[in-house]
Amino acid sequence: MASSRIVHACMGTQQMERVEALTGTPRITYRHNDEVRTFWPQARAARSEQREHAGAFPQLPGAGGADVASFYSAQRLAGERVAGMAADVLWLKPRDALRFGYRIWSERESGLVLKIQTLEPGGQVLEQVAFSEIDLNARVRLQPLRRMMDDTTGYQVVSVPRRKTSAAEHGWVLRQPVDGFVPLNCYHHGARAGQEGEGGSALQCIYSDGLATVSLFLDVYDPHRHVGGQWSMGATHTLAQRLGADLWVTAVGEVPLETLQLFASRLERKR
Repeated sequence: MASSRIVHACMGTQQMERVEALTGTPRITYRHNDEVRTFWPQARAARSEQREHAGAFPQLPGAGGADVASFYSAQRLAGERVAGMAADVLWLKPRDALRFGYRIWSERESGLVLKIQTLEPGGQVLEQVAFSEIDLNARVRLQPLRRMMDDTTGYQVVSVPRRKTSAAEHGWVLRQPVDGFVPLNCYHHGARAGQEGEGGSALQCIYSDGLATVSLFLDVYDPHRHVGGQWSMGATHTLAQRLGADLWVTAVGEVPLETLQLFASRLERKR
C-alpha cells in the first residue's frame, strides 16, 4: 500500500501538478505539461525529463486507433460513494485472456475518476488506486507550483535526454500485432540519444489497447547489466529476456504475463 498527496492546477492549456509520496522514501514529483522533475530530499538529488502525461491516475489511458469496445464489454453497476462523493460505477470485462478487467468509479457531476480496480478474469482485485479525500474547489494556483518546481538549490540535478522516434527507424518490428494493442509512442532514452546500447541507452516502444499499456525496452545485450526473469507486483508484470545473440528486451505492463510473452516472441530486428 502506498499513499500520496496530489495537487493539480489548470490555467487554459497549461497544467501543473505536484505529487508528494506520503509513504516510503520521501519523494516529490512536479509536472508542468510534459516536463517532469522528481526530487529526493534525503539524497538531495533531482531528475528532470520530458514525459507525456498518459494514464497517470486519475486520468485514464488512451490510444488513438484502439478499439476498446471490441476487446472489453461494459456493465454498469450500482452507484457508490468514494471520498464522500457520489460516483457512477462501470465494470469493463475483457473479451479474451490477453488483458485484465477494470472497475471504474467516476464522480457523478464532473466525470473525474475517483477509484480504479484492476481485476483478474475471475473478478479478484489485483490492484486498486483511489482518493481517500478530495477537494475540487481548492485555491490552487499554477505559478507558485512552478516556482517550487524550479527551485533546485542544493540539489544535484540529472537531466535524462529523450527523443521521439519509431521502432521502424531502429529496425524493430512486430511480425504480427498483438490483438487489440496499437503503437502509442516510441522514445529513445540515453546519454546521447544515439543508437540503443550506447551509454546505457535504450529504445522504449509503448503499445495500448485504450486501457492497458505495454512498454518494450529494447537494448543491446550486456551480460554485466542484464538479468533475465519474470516478476510481478499487483497487476504489473515484467518479462526480461535475451533475443538472439546480442539483443535484449524488457517488457512491462499491467497485463497477464502471457501477453508480454506474446509481444517478445513476435519481436524482430530487420537490420
